[in-house]
Amino acid sequence: MGSLLPKLGFALLGGIFFFIFGYVLRKYTAKRKIKRAEDKAKTIINDSKVEAERRKRESVIEAKDLLLKARADAEGESKERRKEINALENRLLQREENIDRKVELMDKKEEEVKRSEAQVSAKNEQIEVKLRELDKTLQEEKTRLQEVSGMSKEQAKSLLVKRMEEDARKEAGLTIRQIQEETKDKADKEARKIIGLAIQRCAMDHTVETTVSVVHLPSDEMKGRIIGREGRNIRALEMATGVDIIIDDTPEAVIISGFDKLRREVARISVERLIEDGRIHPGRIEEVVDKAKKEIEANIRQEGEDTLLDLGITGVHSELVRLLGRLKFRTSYGQNVLQHSKETAYLMAALAGELRLDVNLAKRIGLLHDIGKAVSHEAEGTHSKLGADLAKKYGEPDIIVHAIEAHHGDIDPKTLLAVLVQAADAISASRPGARRETLESYIKRLDDLEAIANEFEGVDKTYAIQAGREIRVIVQPEKVDDANMAVMAQELKKKIEETMQYPGQIKVVIIRETRATEYAK
Repeated sequence: MGSLLPKLGFALLGGIFFFIFGYVLRKYTAKRKIKRAEDKAKTIINDSKVEAERRKRESVIEAKDLLLKARADAEGESKERRKEINALENRLLQREENIDRKVELMDKKEEEVKRSEAQVSAKNEQIEVKLRELDKTLQEEKTRLQEVSGMSKEQAKSLLVKRMEEDARKEAGLTIRQIQEETKDKADKEARKIIGLAIQRCAMDHTVETTVSVVHLPSDEMKGRIIGREGRNIRALEMATGVDIIIDDTPEAVIISGFDKLRREVARISVERLIEDGRIHPGRIEEVVDKAKKEIEANIRQEGEDTLLDLGITGVHSELVRLLGRLKFRTSYGQNVLQHSKETAYLMAALAGELRLDVNLAKRIGLLHDIGKAVSHEAEGTHSKLGADLAKKYGEPDIIVHAIEAHHGDIDPKTLLAVLVQAADAISASRPGARRETLESYIKRLDDLEAIANEFEGVDKTYAIQAGREIRVIVQPEKVDDANMAVMAQELKKKIEETMQYPGQIKVVIIRETRATEYAK
């Protein structure tokens, strides 16, 4: 028993020691686990913060990239629009300058006519004075002859011969004047006949060009693919081609709008190829547009070569051939410039043939007279000056260069061919139907013409004819006499010039008719 108690004490003390040691060990272990957990939590929090900062920076960078891209797209589109607006302003300024030059020429011609009329009036007065003096002298001579009745036979004979010679000279002068007037009338008739024959032989149909092209779609679902996600496809297509792509409620159709027919044709071919291929995305769009531009360039050159082959013209520089082909995609008041140039060439050939001039040279001048319009939207200056510079640059003869520069009256024509190209150009451009206007403006111009004429007192009826190029006014004979007709025509002409804007010129015709009717019974 005595030995058992110490053993129990030691066992108890050992159990207490191990309990306390285990407690301390567990507490220490728990503290270490808590610390590791806290350290791990801090590490996770720090990593989360770093990841959040990284993602925030990436989002900011991506937003900036999108903003810069959108800004570049907007600047590119606005730059293209500014170019088109500047080109339109330049063309308008050129047109105004041409109009001002024409007005100056008309004023000069009017002054020359007035001077000529004054000179003719002065000459008529001088002739009348001389005739009166002649009659007076003749009477005096008759009186003197009666007084000297005792003159010899030879003297009387010489006096009679002298008077007969004077009478013969006077009759010869009258006959020469009459012959000159008849010759002038015949020349005018012959000229009108030649021009009429040329027009009949060379009349051509013209294609009316518009500012839009239509591409038909296999289904309306294709519209969404052309637009693309957030409109990226249609924006890429518009930037690559330089035209407006209009997608509206029109079933199974896309409208391509733009003033440049060449760009519209590139866009039309590109859209058709993309629809046929089915792969529509910005990269594919750029590739297809580049191919379409190369194809159009080849077609342009082929069109120029075909035109020269049709007209039988050879030896034209290759660059001029390409510029001729580009005229197929240019219009002037709705008239295709290449067709107009071909018609002018045929008219020049017909007129030159009638006048025994070089037909081939005339045809060449007619074809090249508007070549400057192929580059008029890219360079400054009138198309006649630009065309003359191009012809000179590519080795055309001086007579062709001069005719091209003079065909709109910018300089005075020095050759007969330069005058003929002015006439042929005017015939092709001014004949009814060659150039188009919108129906509304056309009808409004006719109504305005008739309304202006109806404002004059004594007007009975008015008729605007020849597509608004002529106004015929029938007046009441009891209110307007023959003398006032000329005054009314002059006043009506001035009022039309002051109040209206129109291409070319308007002919004013006043008609006064007096009828007397009886019935035989």
